[in-house]
Formats: sequence, C-alpha cells, structure tokens
Amino acid sequence: MQHIVDRRLAGKNKSIGNRERFLRRHKEQIREAVKRAIDGRGIRDVERGEDIHIPKKDLSEPVFGHGQGGVRETVHPGNQEYVQGDRIERPKGGAGGQGAGKGQAGDQGEGEDEFVFALSKEEFMQVFFEDLALPHLIRTQLAAVPEWKTHRAGYSSDGTPNNLHVVRSMRGALGRRIALGAGSRRELHDLQEELAQCRAAARPGDAVAEAQIQELLERISALRVRIERIPYLDPIDLRYRSRVRVPVPTSKAVMFCLMDVSGSMDEGRKELSKRFFILLYLFLTRHYEKIELVFIRHHTQAQEVDEQNFFHARETGGTVVSSALVLMEEIIRARYSPAEWNIYGAQASDGDNWHHDSGRCRELLNDKILPLCRYFAYVQVAEEEQNLWEEYAQLLGLHRHFAMRKATEAAQIYPVFRDLFKKEGAKAA
Repeated sequence: MQHIVDRRLAGKNKSIGNRERFLRRHKEQIREAVKRAIDGRGIRDVERGEDIHIPKKDLSEPVFGHGQGGVRETVHPGNQEYVQGDRIERPKGGAGGQGAGKGQAGDQGEGEDEFVFALSKEEFMQVFFEDLALPHLIRTQLAAVPEWKTHRAGYSSDGTPNNLHVVRSMRGALGRRIALGAGSRRELHDLQEELAQCRAAARPGDAVAEAQIQELLERISALRVRIERIPYLDPIDLRYRSRVRVPVPTSKAVMFCLMDVSGSMDEGRKELSKRFFILLYLFLTRHYEKIELVFIRHHTQAQEVDEQNFFHARETGGTVVSSALVLMEEIIRARYSPAEWNIYGAQASDGDNWHHDSGRCRELLNDKILPLCRYFAYVQVAEEEQNLWEEYAQLLGLHRHFAMRKATEAAQIYPVFRDLFKKEGAKAA
C-alpha cells in the first residue's frame, strides 16, 4: 500500500491539508460566522476575510483512558453542601477558577477561551457561494481575479528575444558608436591632414621630417585600432517592446438596488434581498472596472438613501412599487447616460402592491426602464403570487434581458442569474 503525505505549505508554514480538514470539521460554525459577517457588512465590503471564533469546548477530541476499576468512594472533608450523587458545577471565576464569570483572578480551574483563526478571502467567498448553491464553475469565475490583457508601453532595456525591436536597437547602437568614436575620428582627421602637410613639405634626406611622419603614422594607426574596438552592437543597445498588464474591463456600470421597505418586509426577507444584491454586485465587479451603487427604497413613496438606511429602515403603511421605478428613471436621465454607462437593475419585493399600481409598473418597465438597462432582475422573497408577479410575468417573452424568480431561501437566488451567466459564456448547471 502506498501512502501519500500532503506536505504543501500555505502562508506562515501552515499545512494546507490540515487546514482543509479543520474547515470541514467545523463547517457549521464557520457557515454561521460567515452569515453573521455578511449581515454586518456592506455590499462593497463583502470580499474580504473574517476572524472566526470557535468555543474551546468544540475543539476537544474524544480520548480513551484506563480507569482505576471497581467501585470507589471518596470522602472530602469539610463538605457541607453536597450529598452522594450530586454533580459539582464548574467554578464561576473568582479565586476558585478561571471561567467566564466575574471575580478575582485565580490559579485553579479550567479556562473557557475561544479559538480564533483567520478565514482568508477565498475561503470566505467559497462558504458564501455554498450557501447560495452556485455551480462550481460560477464559483470559480466569481472567486477568481479579473482577466488581464497587455498593452504596449514603449520600450525597455530588458525582455525576451521575441520582443526585440531590431530597428530601435540598431538606432541605439549607431548613436552609441557615433558618440564614443566622435573624438577619435576628429583627432584622426586632424592627424591625416597634418601628415599630408608634412609629406608635402618634407625634403629628401630630411631625417627630422621622416621621424615626424613616422610618429604621425603610429598615432594614426593607434587611433584606427581604438575606433575599430568600439563594438558594433552592445547589450546596452538592445531595446525590447515593453508591455503592461491592465484589467480587461474598461467601461463602467451602475447597479440600481430597489427594495420594498413596507411593514410586510421583515428582517428575514431583507436579509434574503441583501444576498440577492450581493451576488449581482460580485458578478459585475468581474466585468466592469468602475461600479456605482444606487439604493432606492420605497413604500408608498420612493427615495434614494444610503446602504445603511436601505437595509435597516422599516416603514409602515401601503406599497406603491411604481414610485421606485419612476425615481430610477429620473436618476438615469439625470446622472447615468446609457451611452456612457452599463445600467443594471435589481428589484426585491414580497410581491405586495396596491392593485391599481401593478399595471403601471409593467408599463414603466416595458417602456421606460428595460430599454435603458442591460439586465433587470426581479426576485420575490415570498411564495404567494400576487398581481405584481402576474404583471411582470407578461414581460418575460418580450425582453430577453429581464428575469424574475421566487426565492424563499438563499439557495434559490442563483437561478435569477442563470440567463445572465449564460450570456457571458458560462455554462450554468
């Protein structure tokens, strides 16, 4: 039998295999911690790690030991509180122990500290995707870094041979040879002129003139050798095409988040809506460099708010969904031109609406909103079908970039984006 030992090391010399086993063993505690973290974060801050706290008692492992055997009775002197068969409680802090209670520090008893470890960004996102029941292919696409492409960025003095620019290199070599040999060539030219004058003025048998001519010839020969020693092509002359990596997305997008905050939308439905918005935001961050978020809440009237008030404010009274669609169109016309922005809409509601308003909602979507959007998704966080659902259903066959689903739990959110992933080239499960 062959045994394979995984000795791969993660950061700070931690074993990858041991870490994966630990994550599987405490999966439920980690999932609950991720859920609490998602509830407390904003949409833009979802992609980061988290510190997970696990009680020490949950980390204990079963062990086998040998008892003393037989029936034994032990008498503790000074006992005035217990009789035979009573169970003694753990000390509550103070001088007798170091538990979770208040009191002075003691030197006895068993501690109840929590074990804390850091969950990386990738591990955090994987747990989040599991809760949403995303296919593995989609998880990989969302968890991966954005794609990059290369752009030319001038020339550099180092690179690979296939990026060598011959013309630029030869131009540099020629300039270097001219710069290094200019003085020597000028001196050589002067010596040649002087040599010609000496030969013209020299008389036969003049030893001094012959010695001067010989000296000039030696100097000319030395200069020519010096000039020839200048290399024709030096490594410092080589120039390579330089390329830099830039993110593929170069356009910008705006994501409109519309949500009903009337009395019928409790905290559970708002939490489900938040996961719906987070998933769409994560998808957009992989396709666009700049993303802006616009939060519109509504009951009988709509208003643009910040993220905190969007998810935690709760109003009473009726519901008029068309007010949010009207405000969305006004904001698009005023700030986000469809010629410059890719517009996405995400609407979450329990389906409750004033019955005279649902038909107007369908008209607004069909005539005003959908012609401006690249994609609009509606999720109903309630099972009951009401008039708003019936009106929106009429738009499914008319607009390919419109999707609607029901979601009463987190695992039902992904089908809302199934068509969107298909359009981007991914095979949805």
